[in-house]
Amino acid sequence: MKKILRLLTNKLFVIGLVLVAEFGLVLFIAYNLSLNFAAIHFILLALSFVLLIYIINRNDNPHYRLAWAIVILTVPPFGAVLYLIFGGKKVPKKLRERLSDTYDEDIYLQDNQITKRLEREKFDWIRLVRYISYSSHFPIYENTRSEYLDSGEKKFQRMKEEMRKAESFIFLEYFIIKEGLMWQEVLEILTEKVKEGVDVRLLYDDWGASLFQDLKQQCLDAGIKVFAFNPLVPRLAIQMNNRDHRKILVVDGRVGFVGGMNIADEYINIGSKYGHWKDTAVMIEGDAVHSLTLMFLQFYSYYSNTVEDPNDFKYTFEDLVPDDGYVMPFADAPTDGFDVGADAHLSMISNAKKYVYIQTPYLIVGYDMLEALVLAAQSGVDVRIIVPGIPDKKIVNQVTKSNYEHLIKGGVKIYEYSPGFVHSKTLVADDEACLVGTTNMDFRSYYLHFECSILFLGGPVVEDAYQDIMDTLEVSHQVTQKELDETHFVITIIRSIAKIFSGLM
Repeated sequence: MKKILRLLTNKLFVIGLVLVAEFGLVLFIAYNLSLNFAAIHFILLALSFVLLIYIINRNDNPHYRLAWAIVILTVPPFGAVLYLIFGGKKVPKKLRERLSDTYDEDIYLQDNQITKRLEREKFDWIRLVRYISYSSHFPIYENTRSEYLDSGEKKFQRMKEEMRKAESFIFLEYFIIKEGLMWQEVLEILTEKVKEGVDVRLLYDDWGASLFQDLKQQCLDAGIKVFAFNPLVPRLAIQMNNRDHRKILVVDGRVGFVGGMNIADEYINIGSKYGHWKDTAVMIEGDAVHSLTLMFLQFYSYYSNTVEDPNDFKYTFEDLVPDDGYVMPFADAPTDGFDVGADAHLSMISNAKKYVYIQTPYLIVGYDMLEALVLAAQSGVDVRIIVPGIPDKKIVNQVTKSNYEHLIKGGVKIYEYSPGFVHSKTLVADDEACLVGTTNMDFRSYYLHFECSILFLGGPVVEDAYQDIMDTLEVSHQVTQKELDETHFVITIIRSIAKIFSGLM
């Protein structure tokens, strides 16, 4: 009875119920008007035609355009109504404008001596660095120490250790937060730190944390400054597409964490329904942490309606012994006209000369990414991709599998993680470059969500990420063409249909 009551009072359930009712009413009105008034039926058909032309000619992802074109053509004129309600990809205007105006570009100043050294030492990767700097404005750093964390358990342990050391502030930004052991341990530390006078702030995505009804109140009771990103509201034309998928923790401006791991028990392998949960993250200490602080403050400034000087949160490092190599944290947003996450992945794949190894929970990519992977493999690059053996979303996994044959025939090696679910988002190439972050290889991460990643050129993270993938391959199953040939024709049809709508997944 308690579970039923919690469901009925859950915010996501209530909003969903209201949306379904509103959507049903809109369709009912459109149907009756179209049925009884020939002129209105003609207008709706004309609207469908105009929208179809508009969608086809948009400078947008072709899979996204194809999916909506099929919807409109299959069920006119209701497909047009569906698109007008749910097809919007633009971030709300106010949020878009405020995020772009939060800080002047001189906040993101690049040390030119670093780029000059980089041009001499890492020439093969300088184009990627220049592009990220141009599109996201975040600089590349030296004077940073980094640690690769090859499991959620290791990241959780390290983040607890660093939060307990906090003296000035703790900033947390996460897509998913769920009730459970992990959150309770985090909350206990944060509560104690608030009592010590530490400035503790939390940003969470309202969709990702929608099942946690008491989250905001628990934070307020503990003295934590808390805001929900892009709050869900029960009205049609709702801007739900653009979610905050970032996972950032910054302590005192001294250390920062980025990776695939949210705050929920399955990420530390407690109660996982998908076998062993494989995740990765990185911890950085040094000058590069300031970019993570800037990312957090940008969103926090919008929701708190305050403007703070980021330099007030900058840590001065006196005795740090940095790693060799370069570190470049950067953000990707659907507000700036750049698909930085997708382009960074493409650049890593295209620049690789010996190998590029990838861990990703989803492989829902377009023609350009598929061809980049195949071209690299056919050029003699060892291309390997690790995906889940036990998926969390079955239909989405069928779309992933629909790309297997083209890739395998093109020379790409596909592995499924036998113990369970891979949630890592890691690319490593040529013992020189590594990318760790929150960006999945799917359309939502590439084109709709706010994401963040860190590029490493040289240093121990590159070596450790390579070794982690080697260890993961040892317990993964390589998919063969023979297995694909034996796939039941019904499954093949399901995959083909699902792939048509991959742009909406």
